[in-house]
Amino acid sequence: QVRLVESGGGSVQAGGSLRLSCEVSGYFYGGYCMGWFRQGIGEERESVATLNTGSGNANYADSVKGRFTISYDSGKNTLALQMSSLKPDDSALYYCARAACSPRGDPHITATKYTAWGQGTQVTVSS
Repeated sequence: QVRLVESGGGSVQAGGSLRLSCEVSGYFYGGYCMGWFRQGIGEERESVATLNTGSGNANYADSVKGRFTISYDSGKNTLALQMSSLKPDDSALYYCARAACSPRGDPHITATKYTAWGQGTQVTVSS
C-alpha cells in the first residue's frame, strides 16, 4: 500500500524559507511522477511543483518559479520542496502526491492524474 507522509510545514514571516519533506513508502507501479500541490481556504487545489523521477524533468507553477525547488532522494525515498522568499499568498495546506506515468518526458501537472496523496502539511506565511 502506497503511503505518503508530509512534514516540515509551519509558520514563517514573509521572505523566509521552509523545506517540506514527503516520505514515500509502498509499491506503486510506474509511479515516476511525484508532485507538490497546495490548497488555500476556499480555493481549488493547485499544482505547485511536479517532477518526473525517471526523466528528471520538473514543472513549476509560474507563481513559484525561481523561489521553489522540487527534488527527490531515491536513497531515502523522500520528495522535498525547498521554498524560499515566501509570500503570504503561499499560505496553504501543502500535499505530496504520486502518479503513474512514463519514465520519459514531463511530469503530470493536473491533480486529477495523481492517485496517491498524503494528509497535507500547513504552511502559513505572515506579512
